[in-house]
Amino acid sequence: MSDTITPELVVLDEDLGADKAAVIRALAARVVAAGRATDADALFADAWAREEKDETGLPGGIAIPHAKSPAVSQASLAFARLKPAVAFGAGDGPADLVFLIAAPADAAEEHLAVLSRLARSLMQESFTSDLRAATDAAAVVSTVRQAIGEEQAAAPAMTQAAPAASASAALEVDGRPARIVAVTACATGIAHTFMAADALTAAGKEQGIDLIVEPQGSSGYKALPQSVIDDADAVIFAVDVDVREPQRFAGKPVVRSGVKRGIEQPVALITEALAAAKDPNGARVPAASGSGSASSSAPVQNERWGAKIQRILLTGVSYMIPFVAGGGLLIALGFLLGGYQVTADAGKVIIDNSLWNLPTENITSPLGPIGQYLGSVAFMIGATSMGFLVSALAGYIAFAIADRPGIAPGFVAGAVAVLMNAGFIGGIIGGLLAGFIAWWLGRLNPPRWLRGLMPVVIIPLVGSIIASGLMILFLGRPIAALMDALNVGLTDLAGTGAIVVVGIILGLMMCFDLGGPVNKVAYAFATAGLASASTADIHAVPFLIMAAVMAAGMVPPLAMALASTVLARGLFTPVEKENGKAAWLLGAAFISEGAIPFAAADPLRVIPANLVGGAITGGLSMALGVSSLAPHGGIFVFFAIDPIWGFLISLVAGTVATALVVVALKKWVGRKELAQAEATAAPVAA
Repeated sequence: MSDTITPELVVLDEDLGADKAAVIRALAARVVAAGRATDADALFADAWAREEKDETGLPGGIAIPHAKSPAVSQASLAFARLKPAVAFGAGDGPADLVFLIAAPADAAEEHLAVLSRLARSLMQESFTSDLRAATDAAAVVSTVRQAIGEEQAAAPAMTQAAPAASASAALEVDGRPARIVAVTACATGIAHTFMAADALTAAGKEQGIDLIVEPQGSSGYKALPQSVIDDADAVIFAVDVDVREPQRFAGKPVVRSGVKRGIEQPVALITEALAAAKDPNGARVPAASGSGSASSSAPVQNERWGAKIQRILLTGVSYMIPFVAGGGLLIALGFLLGGYQVTADAGKVIIDNSLWNLPTENITSPLGPIGQYLGSVAFMIGATSMGFLVSALAGYIAFAIADRPGIAPGFVAGAVAVLMNAGFIGGIIGGLLAGFIAWWLGRLNPPRWLRGLMPVVIIPLVGSIIASGLMILFLGRPIAALMDALNVGLTDLAGTGAIVVVGIILGLMMCFDLGGPVNKVAYAFATAGLASASTADIHAVPFLIMAAVMAAGMVPPLAMALASTVLARGLFTPVEKENGKAAWLLGAAFISEGAIPFAAADPLRVIPANLVGGAITGGLSMALGVSSLAPHGGIFVFFAIDPIWGFLISLVAGTVATALVVVALKKWVGRKELAQAEATAAPVAA
């Protein structure tokens, strides 16, 4: 850790391009040329993805694009002093001092600590002045190394410290200087987190108040003593991600903003926090349990509505995925153990039999009675788990908006969506309704005697009545009618003999909304035909349709897994790459929802790619005459698919096509080109 920056990584007084993308790309190339990264395009893509989430320009002519990337082999700082300066999004003008902070994807804590020290140094005017006055690369390297602790600095001359400002009446609470605690956190936890912490600390000192900050960075965080939190008059959350262990601050007056506002407007945040401390009706950090304040989190300032809705939906999806993964794999295991007809009487087998009294009739399992019983058990547990999907999605969407008081109304609204055949779209709408209604109710200021009942009785009761009532009275039937119309249209088209066209259409439907109403119409169409078909002809049209639907539904998660873990790891975030690993198994088990995290984060590039692969797989499966006697299970019900080679050819063709298309779109279609459309596009159905 003695050479985070070297002269080879420094550019002085050069024109690296007309825009920030060109500057970041040039600095990424410097890191690769110095042997500290393997792929300049991959490093640029990761840094650019971070830049698009939140521009990295800061007041004072500074910019700090940064990323953790698998392409980086050694934590590095690349520096450019630009002539002319280039705009990086700061409100006071373009930046002439640009640091590219490049950390390995698995960066150790000591690497991140070094990089965070640089971020803190950028808040010191003497540091930036030295960088602007440096005559060569060696001087820049020495200045930076001293700042980050890699080189011993000369002992400073002793100076008389300026007296701290005394607190004015406006900065006092109960006749003493105000006490404020703050949390700072950004998406990567490298730079903005610590710069905001230092800016707030410095502003608090200047204002003569007691302000203590807890920066929650990638290298971990040291929690504030609970006694300090308890004594605080107010809390500042300057964060772009969720605060860790927020229950520690329950009941405290709170001001929320993005992390950049903590850097650029620390005094304003302090002023707002003091106002909140003196306002009995101001926002409070929600209580961690049913007791206490029911107020939900105030909306994050400067967060666009598109980003806010995306964050809410992703919260719902993240809580739903375990139901999908566990339930889907258990269903597949049930088919493998009990045979493809296990669905017919699985419930009866469980009720009438046990491990000590195995079934003796209607044995369809290749493993005999023990397989029939265990397969029925696995299938019923999996089916029960899958039955929670829409309710869990709606419940945790509401939770993301209104915290715990929103969970009950959200779950009820999701269950009503299932009752009304409104599917996942109904669950999303119901969850949003329940969440915003619960949030609004939590903002009310009831009498003290009623406050304890709000989160546990009043909000669940009123929120459930309003949200579920709206679903029943106005929203459920139109969605159900749309699903019925699509079902009838597919049935009529199949009757004309255009079977390959039906396969293409079904493939498109399966890959459009990944478990939403359109996907469910295609799947319901296939399973309805399967239920009425005779197994005397295993290549009858219903079995061909079932195979095409199942193969196409496997394409999105498998393709996202292939793209994010094999073909183009550098184009995906660390979280997406982890999701990609899980998507291999989810896709193999015919769980289309495994691709939802990818589609929710980047719908205008992922969904078109999914459609290409789904159409190829559906049409090819029909053309090759592939049939499936099993309605679910993916590759795990290979024994019920004929010919299996045709199924695999169709599946591989669509998977590879989708993976190549999504890689091409991510590489050559920039997020800026999609920004306006993405801001107004409807969120993907989960």
